[in-house]
Amino acid sequence: MTAKRSVVLGCGSYLPQKVLTNAELAARIDTSDEWIVQRTGIRERHIAAEGEFTSHLAVNAARAALEHAGLDAQAIDLIVLATSTPDNTFPASAVAVQNELGIHHGAAFDLQAVCSGFVFALATADNFLRSGAYKRALVIGAETFSRILDWNDRGTCVLFGDGAGAIVLEAQDQPGLPSDRGVLTTHLRSDGRHKAKLFVDGGPSSTQTVGHLRMEGREVFKHAVGMITDVIVDAFNATGTSAEDIDWFIPHQANKRIIDASAHKLHIAPQKVVLTVDQHGNTSAASIPLALSVAVKDGRVKKGDLVLFEAMGGGFTWGSALVRW
Repeated sequence: MTAKRSVVLGCGSYLPQKVLTNAELAARIDTSDEWIVQRTGIRERHIAAEGEFTSHLAVNAARAALEHAGLDAQAIDLIVLATSTPDNTFPASAVAVQNELGIHHGAAFDLQAVCSGFVFALATADNFLRSGAYKRALVIGAETFSRILDWNDRGTCVLFGDGAGAIVLEAQDQPGLPSDRGVLTTHLRSDGRHKAKLFVDGGPSSTQTVGHLRMEGREVFKHAVGMITDVIVDAFNATGTSAEDIDWFIPHQANKRIIDASAHKLHIAPQKVVLTVDQHGNTSAASIPLALSVAVKDGRVKKGDLVLFEAMGGGFTWGSALVRW
């Protein structure tokens, strides 16, 4: 018995050149490096340049992923771009990425699940590939959250940054065992009752403006650990694995305290946790593929490793994915 799996062929990332440190923020607003690091673990973040859009970040990450995979862009027939900060209300920024890569076949679309976006996009592409509808997909997380921040709100503007990450997936026949390479299982959740805890106070239909990010930080923190562990337990149950089997835990990089608490609750050893929040801040849908790219480049993530992704975002949305590299 065989199974169709979405196997990762390569990954890549892109960060804007401009780095904004905590010290620079402290010169603008009432905060300090010590306060930010103690509460979040963040030391710096990257900020997109004027005229540098989400699609530009996404294209650079996609090209890096294609190069790592050893593939020409024409081999791709599906692009799923996770973002909450598209270039335009429409068309989808994924179409701009598709065009810039010179791809004029297949399908490209955006997916919006805020910080959970990459996991949702991965699950979506995986289902398309396993169904046989497409052969190879680019799954991208790209954000320019700096464009929706209230830079006078010290509770939110210190948390977020810009960036993009991407992976290339290919549908392959595998033996149908837990040892298969590729996406083994994905689990997605959402609950709209929590909208007011993390949202943007604008939009085309409601205010005809972009709006700014608003967050009840303590409430988000309170819900995060429980929701995250819920979908991870589902992933373990679906595959007959446990925390001991995980080689690498690559969570959404929002807050070091949330990541540490989640790993502790799940009995995942600290040395298995990939952390980049100190360098990137919270890059929303881009954070997991950015962290993944770092861990692949430095040699931590190797072929055959079992990698666990998880994320939680506004909505609330949350999800997990278990992938064998």
